[in-house]
Amino acid sequence: MRNLSISAALITLALLSNANAEEKLSMSDADKAMYAEMLENNPAAMDVSEGEEMFNRLIGNAAYAQMLGVKEKDLPKYLAGFPRVVKAAGKVVTIAQTLQMVMSDRGQSVPKLESNEIVKMSAYVKSLANGQKTSIDVKSDTQMKEMMALGQEVFEQRRGGRGLSCNSCHSADVIGQRLRMQPLPDLGVNKAGGTWPAYRMTQSQMVTLDKRFQQCMENALLAKIPLGSREMVALEVYVTNKTKGNEIQIPGLKR
Repeated sequence: MRNLSISAALITLALLSNANAEEKLSMSDADKAMYAEMLENNPAAMDVSEGEEMFNRLIGNAAYAQMLGVKEKDLPKYLAGFPRVVKAAGKVVTIAQTLQMVMSDRGQSVPKLESNEIVKMSAYVKSLANGQKTSIDVKSDTQMKEMMALGQEVFEQRRGGRGLSCNSCHSADVIGQRLRMQPLPDLGVNKAGGTWPAYRMTQSQMVTLDKRFQQCMENALLAKIPLGSREMVALEVYVTNKTKGNEIQIPGLKR
């Protein structure tokens, strides 16, 4: 039965994809013009500014750097290496999780990962690394190696009634084909790890990478992996590693 499910999923993907469709079908001329305008005036820049105000009021660079165990001047380079092991956490964490950590240490109310506060502050904090190259090191220690392996497992694991996985839409043999008239992207070429949080034109809001993962899962009728879970962090490690060496540009802009 499982083989039939996998075959059905692949057939469905093939029917929805159209490698011979005209490029103009993926984005109208009006959308292209809007995209070009937003590249110059990203609406999410306001969210990043709000995140800066909240971060400086609630935390500040000095307290944040102290919690991370680095010097303030080294923050940009250090932030380019996330997700990574943070000694104070004792495990691999994301930037958003470090914000929760420092707020907890300071006795403050800790917002949820999906809250506007954490989303906007994490975007600002990551923007401190703008211009840096994504430098995640998945071989730095045992924990990073384990998370990289787990992330690949999550990425490739077929789930749900359709037997789909992240790899179903992002493997080398389907990249460039179309799903709902959109070309399936190469996550490495598209700098997935270095351009999120990003403003999504189709949602008119800024979205984090892990939240985008959940949206993909929902679209594929898969159970959503919880934000902040070991599996979700591992998935971010795996995908970010695909973009290692690409320039960080926050906020990104996505259709």
